Amino acid sequence: MAMLKKKIDAGHYNLKDQVVAINRVTKVVKGGKNMSFAALVVVGDPAAGVVGYGSGKAKEVPQAIRKGIESAKKNLVHVHLTDTSIPHQVLGRYGSGQVLLKPAPEGTGVIAGGAVRAVMTSVGVQNVLTKSLGTANPHNVIKATFDALTQLRDRADVAALRGKQIQEL
Repeated sequence: MAMLKKKIDAGHYNLKDQVVAINRVTKVVKGGKNMSFAALVVVGDPAAGVVGYGSGKAKEVPQAIRKGIESAKKNLVHVHLTDTSIPHQVLGRYGSGQVLLKPAPEGTGVIAGGAVRAVMTSVGVQNVLTKSLGTANPHNVIKATFDALTQLRDRADVAALRGKQIQEL
């Protein structure tokens, strides 16, 4: 069952960007080595619950970051959140990477490492417990985190799927 994803316009949000990883890449050619930089960037609006990620490559770091930000603005997704946490526990997978997200009570903070922390703070989650399983590759960890975030459902959606009222859940 294919779900149509509505494109989110980046102009309506106050997006903040965060660089997750910068990698120096070398291509060996006949004349020697061509060096360039690859940047992995996460953008998000914490107030609106919107987040996206992108990758950019260029000869210099600032240009690679700029390209990553432009790519991230094209891949924005809306995330269903409760007040300061996520509605339920979820496991996201991508490649050999798995990311477990668990809701946490008020005052816990964001218990996450590296790439997962960047995504959680960008989307506006203030209290969450996370565990990154499998690979430590930031690209796969971010994609697994986005898989987990897209699996989140709010109470109204679940009630509609079950054919019940929200109060019955």
